[in-house]
Amino acid sequence: MPWPTRHDDPVFGLLDAEQERQNTGLQLIASENFASPAVMAATGSVFTNKYSEGYPGKRYYGGNVVADDVEDLARQRICELFGADHANVQPHSGANANMAVFQALLEPGDTVLGLSLDHGGHLTHGSPVNASGLLYDFVGYKLTSGDERIDLESLAAQAREHRPKLIIAGATAYPRIIDAEPYRKIADEVGALLMFDAAHIAGLIAGGVHPNPMPFCDIMTFTTHKTLRGPRGGCILSTEALAKAIDKAIFPGQQGGPQVHSIAAKAVAFGEAQTDEFKAYAAQIVANAAALAEALAGQGFRLVSGGTDNHLLLCDLRTFDADLTGKEAQIVLDEAGITLNRNTIPDDPRSPFVTSGIRIGTPAVTTQGMGPDEMVEIARLIAETLRNRTDAAAVAGIRAEVAALCGRFTPYN
Repeated sequence: MPWPTRHDDPVFGLLDAEQERQNTGLQLIASENFASPAVMAATGSVFTNKYSEGYPGKRYYGGNVVADDVEDLARQRICELFGADHANVQPHSGANANMAVFQALLEPGDTVLGLSLDHGGHLTHGSPVNASGLLYDFVGYKLTSGDERIDLESLAAQAREHRPKLIIAGATAYPRIIDAEPYRKIADEVGALLMFDAAHIAGLIAGGVHPNPMPFCDIMTFTTHKTLRGPRGGCILSTEALAKAIDKAIFPGQQGGPQVHSIAAKAVAFGEAQTDEFKAYAAQIVANAAALAEALAGQGFRLVSGGTDNHLLLCDLRTFDADLTGKEAQIVLDEAGITLNRNTIPDDPRSPFVTSGIRIGTPAVTTQGMGPDEMVEIARLIAETLRNRTDAAAVAGIRAEVAALCGRFTPYN
């Protein structure tokens, strides 16, 4: 039977609308990026038709000769990129990857140390509303109250007190370098395994602008669609000793058939990340974040920890305007074509739904080709929008400025 010939105007009209939104607005969400045409082509490829439960050479369906090859290629490339013994490229997301690690290494009720959500941690690092917090006994470590850096002394003391089975390094909203070596020493002292959640910084590690935690870790998880600039998905790297347990936890433990089209796109992204062009890109992300941080500070925003070493920064809005919440800022900035997200700051007096801060990232605008000069312009546009947030005409004028800026750096034609 032939495929339907009717063109689905409602759906494809929405696809066109989303491309227009991405092309004409500033995409400053730290966990988003623009995938390359090659990555998107692989994501929409004929591999979407294939069922491939299991792993290369051990599938439960026939016809997987080519699927085996593409998954092996993805695993080979990512192991080379990070110096890992083993890779599982099947996780559908970073959250799936993290939960699979917990299933592989822990029993329900086991103690885990993870960065507190309100100090920059992720939902899967023990939030009480997430399966990680419901199934396991998470103890949250925090940032120092002074310089707002990870408090390694307190973390070590907590590890000695609680004797965790697993310690998690990594964050979702932390603007500084996270050195895995001190974590390794703490984990060894208390006999814990060490997992590094590199969801946000995997591309920076691949590009050589953040230390590679893999030599110090038992497991490293990450997403493939943030700084790594691949398709939406996750990945787990591990030592050879943990490989079988990790693979079993993903399939059949957590997931059914893998999305081979996404795995093919991951292979493309991993290949792109091995190039000199990607290294230059990663360095520019960091340079742009530093320039944006300096410009925002000049506009009156307080930066958590005083700045950034990576791709993101957290702005405390209270020094800019004590009455302005992160929720209100996110909404009005969206109206001006500036997309970012509200975010808690350490010891935030407001709820996680309201917040006193915003999180800003530079991966997407860097992919577009913007540099430090544009970061200064972006800081001005953010500040002017928030200063004039009750003036619809002023916000509309800024929206036009944003569109003009993005028109010089259009990601998709």
